[in-house]
Amino acid sequence: MSEHAASEAARGPEAVVIGGGLAGTTAALTLADSGVRVTLVEGRPRLGGLAFSFQRATAAGELTVDNGQHVFLRCCTAYQWFLDRIAAQDMVTLQDRLDVPVLDARRARLGRLRRAALPVPLHLAASLATYPHLSLAERARVGRAALALRGLDLDDPALDETDFGSWLRDRGQSPRTVAALWDLVGVATLNATAEQSSLALAAMVFKTGLLSHPGAADIGWATAPLGDLHHGRARTALERAGVRTVLRGRVTALRPAADGGWQVDVATGPGRAERLTAATVVLAVPQREAHGLLPDGALADPGALLRIGTAPILNVHVVYDRTVTQRPFFAALDSPVQWVFDRTGTSGMTSRGQYLALSQSAAHDDIDRPVSELRDRYLPALERLLPAARGVTVRDFFVTRERTATFAPTPGVGRLRPEARTQAPGLYLAGAWTATGWPATMEGAVRSGLRAAREALTELGRPAPDGELTAA
Repeated sequence: MSEHAASEAARGPEAVVIGGGLAGTTAALTLADSGVRVTLVEGRPRLGGLAFSFQRATAAGELTVDNGQHVFLRCCTAYQWFLDRIAAQDMVTLQDRLDVPVLDARRARLGRLRRAALPVPLHLAASLATYPHLSLAERARVGRAALALRGLDLDDPALDETDFGSWLRDRGQSPRTVAALWDLVGVATLNATAEQSSLALAAMVFKTGLLSHPGAADIGWATAPLGDLHHGRARTALERAGVRTVLRGRVTALRPAADGGWQVDVATGPGRAERLTAATVVLAVPQREAHGLLPDGALADPGALLRIGTAPILNVHVVYDRTVTQRPFFAALDSPVQWVFDRTGTSGMTSRGQYLALSQSAAHDDIDRPVSELRDRYLPALERLLPAARGVTVRDFFVTRERTATFAPTPGVGRLRPEARTQAPGLYLAGAWTATGWPATMEGAVRSGLRAAREALTELGRPAPDGELTAA
């Protein structure tokens, strides 16, 4: 901590942010940028929430492993602001133009979803017209459904009560069309199938990502370990902003202070505790943890937080002793495999071979399977997709599991998601599960932190910086 930051910390914070994921880090930076003294408390030994990295020793050497594959789209303006704010734009790449290879395991056929330099919706017309995984009639019906989707009003509360799968069926979308197109995109972004997804959230994804402007769905991803972005660069940005960061700090109580404001009790180690008082608190932790910390009267229906379901993501990591694909990523059909990413370079792997990561969303059936069963399930599936993998030595196989990776985007979830401002003065909520209008993405997390900070600054009577708030 700098001398200035140490001096500010000695005076006590004006705001405490609980939770150091993307939402909490965003809120802390935005408050500090407006001159607020901030203490950020995170229970883990690192920042970044569920978008983090760890080290693993393998036969291919020491690898830096992301717990899961995270991507963003060009339309994710708030997350890109966040990357700028933490000086991490050099650690990501963004496609010049959307191009997704789609491999059909059963027919051994390659298709592509890509855009042309044409206005919406013509930018996807040529790709759809030649998409080999659908019949000519199915492709024509996709166009009609897309036009109907574009006409939906995202502010209509009735959309939240309808499931996307029923809506698609009513518009002539076959099971094959749902699997080969709508769920190909939707499962990865919503962490749920069309049948399990709120029409409101699905419509938001497709309207914003595919039907707003031609480049909206261009895909970006990290070219460095996520920990280098969301912990390393973020920690540096926080320090430079004067934010005091407390890692391994477990908040044990949040209550109104006797003289106004809030009192936050933090356990910082065996037999060590700290009591913070502040006018403003941003609670940026998962919904169940937030429910446990909320004081009485903060929400009209605090039980709603417990009715927001969760959905798992499984990541399968495979290290081969040689290169088995030249593609940086691809999606799969007619296979248990969903999306495959080449992580060889970003992991720091220097020996001969290739490291692939499989991102398996809505993985309810697989999340608790033993590693041995997952190996028997996914290695043959990869060989069917990648002939070059047949007979190749697997140097390592392991999985990472996030059983509560995201909130479940089920119909009706919209009415359960709380706004940033609570009924308790000076207390705000942040997290991808709050009412951002977005599904549980990095973009949604950053937007929630921006909204919480904006509400707090308004109540504090401080002007909010213009740049980041335009992103939300």
